[in-house]
Amino acid sequence: MNIIIAGCGKVGYVLAQQLNDENHNITIIDTSAERLQPALSAMDIQGIVGNATSFLTMQEAGIESANLFIAVTSDDEINLLSCLIAKKSGNCQTIARVRNPEYFKEISYLKQCMGIEMVMNPEFAAAKEIAHLIQVPDAMEIDTFAKGRVDLLKVAISENSPLHNMKVIEFSRRFGKNILICILEHNHMITIPNGETILQAGDIISVILPKEKINAFHQATKLSTIHDIKDVIIAGGGTISYYLAKLLLESGIHVKIIEKNRERCDFLSISLPKATIIHADATDHDIMMEEGLANTNAFVALTNIDEENVFLSLYANKVSSKCKKITKMNRLTLNEIIDDLPVGSIISPKNITAEYILQYARSHDNSLGSNVKALYRLMDNRVEALEFHVETQSTVTDIPLMELQLKNELLICCIVRSNQIITPSGRDTIQIGDTVVVVTTHKGLRDISDILKNPVR
Repeated sequence: MNIIIAGCGKVGYVLAQQLNDENHNITIIDTSAERLQPALSAMDIQGIVGNATSFLTMQEAGIESANLFIAVTSDDEINLLSCLIAKKSGNCQTIARVRNPEYFKEISYLKQCMGIEMVMNPEFAAAKEIAHLIQVPDAMEIDTFAKGRVDLLKVAISENSPLHNMKVIEFSRRFGKNILICILEHNHMITIPNGETILQAGDIISVILPKEKINAFHQATKLSTIHDIKDVIIAGGGTISYYLAKLLLESGIHVKIIEKNRERCDFLSISLPKATIIHADATDHDIMMEEGLANTNAFVALTNIDEENVFLSLYANKVSSKCKKITKMNRLTLNEIIDDLPVGSIISPKNITAEYILQYARSHDNSLGSNVKALYRLMDNRVEALEFHVETQSTVTDIPLMELQLKNELLICCIVRSNQIITPSGRDTIQIGDTVVVVTTHKGLRDISDILKNPVR
């Protein structure tokens, strides 16, 4: 596809990189030649210095032949206006990043009036992911499929867990056929496990299961000592913190936000009357102890500085090993450095945004086939988990799975058929109307037929 991206900030750069890797033709617009240069040097893409709200700039970028226009500048108004110009001057799909809570309240109206196909709010999306993690205390990461009916949980195996030294085939027998281990990380090596794989303490696994089975699974596996979370301390009072606090308060969880900017504290106090707002610096350890860090159920580091978030989560781990920790990171180049540090779950708003938009691009690129309905990048982008909706007859339908020549390092994890959730065996088949969840180390699957070694569409 021909894709134009407006804005070469953190999100724009990641989007250009990932979409370029999938062989799309990328043109990126930014008002700053300095911001464009790193992207143009690292990737085979085109760059235009200019304002995306200018019709002449859009023409120079090739809007008339574009299939998709994505606006991710730092200004909501520019994103919305440039999408409107793209829609009027070309025949393309449009996606806008909108971060302002006031605009986001009216997003359905704005989409309808301006003809925008998709609106992304990275901060709200990140807040939803964090809230989901807090609802499932043992999970390091949660990805949802089949309209919320099936979850993929990333969890670590502790030494006192019955999973230690257990074979995967024994796991299936013990915990039921509706719970399946899809991914195994052992000593930083990623594999799709088979029945003979032995699980060990320290391993990280991703398990797919129906949502209603989550509590029973965690009680049986004893993966963590963290119990239900009733109170949360948030370091930093930015937009993610605002959205997260609203979600947690609605769930009956007590929220305390520590923010050093007085004006922001005043705004949060008015906007979140049920939350406790503390005007202080979260890096002051005495303040953190006074505010109950040692006894809180969960700590979320959401300041604007990655290193500060890491240090705060490390301190939270030092004073309370039973506290669930969630750390915001924007510079994922730091991931390898902190990989073995006890900072809990890592949340990256820009990567969440990229996932959603990449999912949309793949779906739009294959709109007539069994297209991608959900896409998640897992294990530091080394694994993809995808949800396909099978809309037409293909080379994989009505054939027992054991007879299909599937790609290596690929697992069909789940089939949802009407109201039935199926953990597939070799005798099961994929049928028209099914939702199919696949986990693989192969990148770029667009159609359900791509699960085959030699796909034919």
